[in-house]
Amino acid sequence: MIYRDITNKVNLYWSYHFSESYTAIEKDFEKVILIIKDSLPSGVVTDWKGALVSAVNIFLPLVPHQRCLTHVKRSLLRFLPLRSPILATRKLRKIAQEIIRIESVDDKIKWRKDLYSWIAEYRSLLKEKTIGIGTKKRWWYTHGNTRRAVKLLTFEEKYLFAYLDYPFLPKTNNSLEGSNSQMKTKLSNHRGMKVHLQVIFIFWLLTFKRVKNRKDLKSLWDSLKNKIYRF
Repeated sequence: MIYRDITNKVNLYWSYHFSESYTAIEKDFEKVILIIKDSLPSGVVTDWKGALVSAVNIFLPLVPHQRCLTHVKRSLLRFLPLRSPILATRKLRKIAQEIIRIESVDDKIKWRKDLYSWIAEYRSLLKEKTIGIGTKKRWWYTHGNTRRAVKLLTFEEKYLFAYLDYPFLPKTNNSLEGSNSQMKTKLSNHRGMKVHLQVIFIFWLLTFKRVKNRKDLKSLWDSLKNKIYRF
């Protein structure tokens, strides 16, 4: 887990967990809050995992919270395949792809009009059911992924489009994704390391990425040398 200050382009804190559990994320937030206690963030961008949403609501309840639109779009394109034989699915995919390009309230209004026109036209398709024969389930929605896409697109606007109300707030966490991409590349270049060595490697990599000059390097060494000598 990495917690990044996007404005200053610096990683504030990082940790390693076997899963993104509520307990693990809340422990992280307790430490992050101590780091930023004198200057709370003006906004938060997350991928909307349940534990992260819960932690933001608990620790930063008054801070604007943006759902990363890159992750939203990625999920939508998975629900709405490019070569779907269903015309309605292909039409909804085109609408879904536009969500990342919305830059103003006018853009949002036009986009919502297109979306709700689609819903009005294909409402019956969303209600179609398949009856199970010889299965545990008696029935299910025939176009389940399309329904999931519509549910995601009609998600609370204050989270999908928080960046329109707060211009300082990015609509994606691409800054963080850039760090993740670099780490994946480094690990790929050092294939064969066991998991615990990968964790150590990444922790050192993130530590030295915060070193911008000789003064930072000296501060890092001063904070670590006694621990290293004791070890």
